[in-house]
Amino acid sequence: MKAASPRPDTRSFSLLSLTVAAALALHATHLPLWLSPPLALLLALRWLGFRRGRRFPALLRYALVLALPLGVIATYGTLFGRLPGAALAVGLLVLKLTETETRRDVHIAVAFAAFTLMSALLFGQSLPHTLLVCAALWPALAALLALQPSAGDTRAILKTAALRLAAALPVALIAFVLIPRLATPLWGAPSLQQARTGISASMSPGAIGQLLVDDNPAFRVGFDGPIPPRSARYFRAVVLWHFDGRTWTPGRAAQHLPLEPVQAPGPALRYTISMEATRQTLLPALDMPLQAPTGARFTAERTLLADKPVDHGLRYTLDSATTYRLQARLGARERALALQLPANDDPRTRALAARWRARYGDNAPAIITAALRRFHDDGYRYTLMPPPLGRQQVDDFLFDTRAGFCEHYASAFVFLMRAAGIPARVVAGYQGGYANRVADYLLVRQADAHAWAEVWLRGRGWVRVDPTAAVRPDRISLGAIAAAQGAGARWYQAAWLVGLRDRIDVLNRLWDQTVVGFNALRQRGLLTRFGVDPQRWQSVALALGGALAVVLALGLALALREPVAARDTLGRGFDRLERRLARRGHRRQPGEAPAQFMERIAGNLPAAHASTLRELSTEFVRLRYACTQPVSRLAVRDWTRRAREFEP
Repeated sequence: MKAASPRPDTRSFSLLSLTVAAALALHATHLPLWLSPPLALLLALRWLGFRRGRRFPALLRYALVLALPLGVIATYGTLFGRLPGAALAVGLLVLKLTETETRRDVHIAVAFAAFTLMSALLFGQSLPHTLLVCAALWPALAALLALQPSAGDTRAILKTAALRLAAALPVALIAFVLIPRLATPLWGAPSLQQARTGISASMSPGAIGQLLVDDNPAFRVGFDGPIPPRSARYFRAVVLWHFDGRTWTPGRAAQHLPLEPVQAPGPALRYTISMEATRQTLLPALDMPLQAPTGARFTAERTLLADKPVDHGLRYTLDSATTYRLQARLGARERALALQLPANDDPRTRALAARWRARYGDNAPAIITAALRRFHDDGYRYTLMPPPLGRQQVDDFLFDTRAGFCEHYASAFVFLMRAAGIPARVVAGYQGGYANRVADYLLVRQADAHAWAEVWLRGRGWVRVDPTAAVRPDRISLGAIAAAQGAGARWYQAAWLVGLRDRIDVLNRLWDQTVVGFNALRQRGLLTRFGVDPQRWQSVALALGGALAVVLALGLALALREPVAARDTLGRGFDRLERRLARRGHRRQPGEAPAQFMERIAGNLPAAHASTLRELSTEFVRLRYACTQPVSRLAVRDWTRRAREFEP
């Protein structure tokens, strides 16, 4: 059965190989390191071997088919799930090319490649990622068209494939809007949307560092009024009380504290946050939130926790006070938590704090100033790649390495304050953000993750202190990446790049809101406006059938408007020649055959031109009607070139 199917030509196999390479590239970011390079090498070798007419060794193929699932199981412990399933599918797709020897194999491989390409959307549904998946379908469809005997040249095949993909867009749009959506994915994956962890509920050296180089959006903020200045853009997410010498955590005792009272003498600022999926319950809020939104609650420190993990994009509206007094009176339990330190750790830091305490006494602002002056004047530097710290990490940072980013400075500062008898705690969240001038909203990226300190001062309550600003003020004015790059970050603020980023992010925001965020609730609201009840299958089926009928009718009308002449390369070349002759007054009569038409015209031309036109006529009739085998592309290309150069 398999031998009866003819062998595909090199062009169709090359287009298939390009499709498989695109699928491999789209999955490469989440494939194990041991798998992607060998698959890329195997794909290249197979493509070269097919061009040279060589078959892939059967024993080697069988060995690879057995080794692939064993390697996936060794890496993930199972064959089921998104990551192991993707690794297995991509590996089998590349191995499928090693046995592709017939046109039937090409059809099967293209179908498998389309499935593998669609599975890449399980790992990301951003606008660029989706466009890349759609673009990868182009060579897949072209590979199928190249198998047809009258396919024409490669340029015509690619054009036809692009037109057919474009023609499928209306049907895809109808299916996207009308087909009912499930509350949870059918295959049991936790979420189709790629979630980024973001800020976590603990902080240790290096915990935030991986976020500071992540330029992906964390959330977007739309304000009812003007966007606040960058120095006021502190979005608190979690307050950390307990320190064990290495890691800051909220601590169990803090869970039973009462809600800290806040006094807000000034007007409140209203804003709406559109948050990306994180699979966590932490909800960032601009200092200082005054109320919790629906589906969330306050912690004692006025940070927000969602009732369930944010597995999909989330929008919530808040009122915050930029001028406030938080917990004017500090209770005994809160004071004990805010002075807690691990026993016998970091003796040099304790000694430094004791000297400040002896010099300044109960003057807490003077001690705070001394700490900030030390960070500013004593050779400390801001870097996203700090040296590693030892067991006494605060001592190592303050007296030896003197290099780090926000979490190092916040941790060391709070330790110093507590050792000097000043209640203090660490706050983690986001700071800064990028004001989009095109759509007037604030874009906060993962790279804007930040940690700062809060100290309790008599008569003022909890006061924010950002020790990182004492080391690198441009961390607050420019952001983490720009501060780490120093003077080399000026290109990041170039006017043309700022405008380009604004427009690109507006597109990303629109895509997230209208496509990625089009859930069952939004679908129900949209369809109800047009009288379609999503709860009744008869109503949905009627709307789906009607929409498809309209699209098919429009497509049929467009098809009937096209000339009857064949749309292959040879037919298009003859159409161009006919139009050029018509412009010179030589029009083809209704029902006149091409040979009769050109012979009639040749009788009215000079001898040289008549001879050339008769040669074109004879060759056209031979290529169109007299060939029992598929026409040579070179012969067709030569005829179209000569017809294009003919001038009557």
